[in-house]
Amino acid sequence: MRKSLRAAAFGAACVVAGAALYGAGAATAGQSTANSTHEPYNIGLLTKDIDTYYGTTVDGNGVYQASPDSPYAKDLAQIDADARRYIARAAHTARAHHQQPAVMFDIDDTLLLSLDYEKRNNYGYSSATWNDYVNRADRPAVFGSPELVQYAHSMGVTVFYNSGLTEAQRDAAVTNLKKVGADVNLDAGHMFLKDKANPPAYLEDCAVPGDWKCTTVQYKAGTRKHIEDDLGYKIIADFGDQYSDLDGGYSGRTYKLPNPTYFVG
Repeated sequence: MRKSLRAAAFGAACVVAGAALYGAGAATAGQSTANSTHEPYNIGLLTKDIDTYYGTTVDGNGVYQASPDSPYAKDLAQIDADARRYIARAAHTARAHHQQPAVMFDIDDTLLLSLDYEKRNNYGYSSATWNDYVNRADRPAVFGSPELVQYAHSMGVTVFYNSGLTEAQRDAAVTNLKKVGADVNLDAGHMFLKDKANPPAYLEDCAVPGDWKCTTVQYKAGTRKHIEDDLGYKIIADFGDQYSDLDGGYSGRTYKLPNPTYFVG
């Protein structure tokens, strides 16, 4: 379930953005705050902190973009550097044990940045506006992520994708990923999307045709289990911007990419 910035993500967002939480007893000059209220972090200040973290700018087309020299970009660069070193080692180890190494990538805000959508919708969400945004297929890349896809592929590691996008959004996702340079294994056998009308048999514990009850963790971990147990791969690393992208096992080393704009439980 996706929750907007105006819901449960306040605390996590301000931690990621590097802001101090204005809790009980905190006050500015000339103000007082009751100690018992546990007042949340001010949303106006939080959105400013998020803009600072992303280095948010507006390009010539009026699109909100993250800055390549922002704290966000620097955090991603550290993750990318560590992941490259690890993939090289883990792929070698897997092959030494006669295993076929694979990596898993989420798509939204792991490969394709949705900052423009979040800003324009005041960090809210509706399925209709989100679907229109996705189908435009013009989101920019998350810094370094398409290059990491290509690096894993160059190391002989099989790339899979596991996304909360739907089957109806497949063509747009493929088009957008090609645009940003993540043009690796974009076929249906490697890109797993939600199909609530006809869920795969390996999710039968939580989904049957027309009755989808899978949580994000059940869906994503169940897909990873299928890739390992049924398809015969060894997932050495899993990349996502939400903890629910990574929890549930069958993931190897997990890499949580920063995203202070929404929460998926």
